[in-house]
Amino acid sequence: MREMKDSGFEWIGEIPVNWEVDKLKFHLKRNEPRNPGDTVVLSLYRELGVIPKDSRDDNHNVTSEDTSKYKYVQPGDFVINKMKAWQGSVAVSEYEGIVSPAYFIYKFTDDAFYRRYFHYLLRSCYKDEFMRLSGGIRVGQWDLPSVALDNTAVIIPPMKEQKSIAAFLDVKCAEIDALTAYIQTQIDTLEQYKRSVITEAVTKGLNPDAEMKDSGIEWIGEIPATWNIIRGKYLLKYLQKPVKEDDGVITCFRDGEVTLRSNRREDGFTMSDKEIGYQGIDVGDLVVHGMDGFAGAIGISDSRGKASPVLNVMDTKQNKRYIMYYLRSMAYSDVFVALATGIRVRSCDLRWNKLADLPYPVPNIEEQTVIVEYIDATLEKTDAVITEKKSQIETLDEYKKSLIYEYVTGKKEVPAI
Repeated sequence: MREMKDSGFEWIGEIPVNWEVDKLKFHLKRNEPRNPGDTVVLSLYRELGVIPKDSRDDNHNVTSEDTSKYKYVQPGDFVINKMKAWQGSVAVSEYEGIVSPAYFIYKFTDDAFYRRYFHYLLRSCYKDEFMRLSGGIRVGQWDLPSVALDNTAVIIPPMKEQKSIAAFLDVKCAEIDALTAYIQTQIDTLEQYKRSVITEAVTKGLNPDAEMKDSGIEWIGEIPATWNIIRGKYLLKYLQKPVKEDDGVITCFRDGEVTLRSNRREDGFTMSDKEIGYQGIDVGDLVVHGMDGFAGAIGISDSRGKASPVLNVMDTKQNKRYIMYYLRSMAYSDVFVALATGIRVRSCDLRWNKLADLPYPVPNIEEQTVIVEYIDATLEKTDAVITEKKSQIETLDEYKKSLIYEYVTGKKEVPAI
């Protein structure tokens, strides 16, 4: 086992005795030329590093129409999202392009670092240190000052060792990422299975031998002959309840949970100074989000509280969970998007008048109950499998982080080939 020494920094711990420690500013310098024109917009992901923004469909940050003040990035530049450095949003770019003016761009000023090693080092070991150095009022908007980054201590192994560490981690991380992607594909398949179970049950019933008839509705197709098609205004009652003094704020999330905001998280929400039009919600109320219902924000409240008027709060004499599942099936099938009148890409207007005018396939109440019990049971079993697979991904992620940390800090040596 090789001889070690104290690095002098708690978050790094011991390092090999022949490794050096220095300040970042002696090896990198901010260099942020403006957009030269005719180049791609880049995004910095915590998990993926710097990649072209249009290579992903889950980045909803809007690029400014005027990108003249965007900063120019070249391959090998070190890119930092100063507001999210403490979350790991730092990376050495492999791409040429432009990034938001809110980012820092650093160029290496000497050959002390192998870029790929530096990439692993800063992304794995410095989150807590960047959190300590960042400041601000709101956690989600902490800002890392450039002077603090400049004076951050970095460890410098011999160049040959930096290269071997980076090559070793490239191989090992690729193996872990491939396994993670495989498990995620299984999760995605299970999620799609859940959706198909819901849609099939609320439009076709559970009896495969039932006589069918044309519903007359394009997105529903055939339904059991004993079912009826009824407009929402004859099934649902729109509620407008008063707010109580001690009511907490309720949110309808895209996964279908309707609960007090404090039960999930407080950050990332816009708080209204004036709660104009807020309404009361009781446990058991059926809720459809007026803008996010198209994405599955449809559920039954588990809490008493108050909510923005953008939430449609309803009651029905039918089985509420059956109605809830039918509305979710419409979201899963993009029916709401097809009927959308909203102008925002990620939302559509789904207010009471539209819900009231929609056609609903309605079996008798006993059959509704049986269908709901079947869906609940199937989803419970499937969710248990999904939870286990998510746990596997979390374990792989922790293993990957530990692996990187152990090797970039020299606590483990790259095996000799």
